[in-house]
Amino acid sequence: MRWADAIVVCPATANTLNRFAAGLADDLPGALLLAHDWKKPCLIAPAMNPAMWQHPATVASVAKLTSWGATFIAAGTGRTACGEIGVGRLAEPEEIVTAIEAALGGVPTANSGRRLRVLVTSGATSEPIDGVRVLTNTSSGRTGAGIAAHFARHGHEVVLLRARDSAAPTSGGNIRDEAFFSFADLEAALTRLLSAESFDVVIHAAAVSDFGVEAVVADGVEHPPGAAKLDSSMPPVIRLRRHPKLVGRLHALSRNLALKVIAFKLTVGADATEVQAAVKSLLERASADLVVHNDLAARDQAGRFPATLYGPGFTVVAQCPDRGEIGAALERYLQREPAASAAAR
Repeated sequence: MRWADAIVVCPATANTLNRFAAGLADDLPGALLLAHDWKKPCLIAPAMNPAMWQHPATVASVAKLTSWGATFIAAGTGRTACGEIGVGRLAEPEEIVTAIEAALGGVPTANSGRRLRVLVTSGATSEPIDGVRVLTNTSSGRTGAGIAAHFARHGHEVVLLRARDSAAPTSGGNIRDEAFFSFADLEAALTRLLSAESFDVVIHAAAVSDFGVEAVVADGVEHPPGAAKLDSSMPPVIRLRRHPKLVGRLHALSRNLALKVIAFKLTVGADATEVQAAVKSLLERASADLVVHNDLAARDQAGRFPATLYGPGFTVVAQCPDRGEIGAALERYLQREPAASAAAR
């Protein structure tokens, strides 16, 4: 197989992934991977029961194979061969073909191959209370990781800035993966990246805490946040401070004057009037070019999470039945827009 330009493992079961990660070579696929020239692409398209995909053994195997240089083509969401519903479906044929083309140097984009530099944020910030406790939220980072994977598969250059415990992209391509923990970490990383590099767009999907911990008072004594673990016998009093809105500062931080900013808004059981007010606030006050809105109450039992993309004037740009389709909708929108100027400040 030394003559091959790339290796594609499709479909890759949980058993196959875990055998690969263990370095077993007692069958042909294992022997080929063990002898693979990692200067050439190795693409893996997983397909398995959702529980198998989420099992710690499989997660560890994916991480190990990725560290060796394997590229994972994102598993789909829906009904799997066993009848269960969740993440684990084999990617669609066109997605697999696109990933192979990207790995071999093709750039299949919607606008004559215009390549974008994309910065994606994802996951939840965590604000230290003491040495072990934090204030955070339930964001998994799956939406941002999926968007980053989509743009990378389609030949764009991607930086994924994600919470350290959030979902990692399951597809390779040109992704630079960086981690943050707290609001301060995310703010510093955005400032550094946007001032040093020229991005066409920031897709700000991170769930950023509105408040940070200013001080913790336990048994009459004030402790700085993140200090040694507090005694749980005495309920502490936590004093909070409000964080500034990062999304409203992205244009000012950007080296590229024509930066596009995609903001996200999550509501819970909001009516149409509340949604319009929340989205318009981001479009106007934060100068967002596009707002992706979803409502937690709309997520169904299968985990499908619909979203609506709003442009200036609260116009509907696209509607996505599930979060897995947001990346493609954003790419279509950005490719229709005039090319962003690379002018630096």
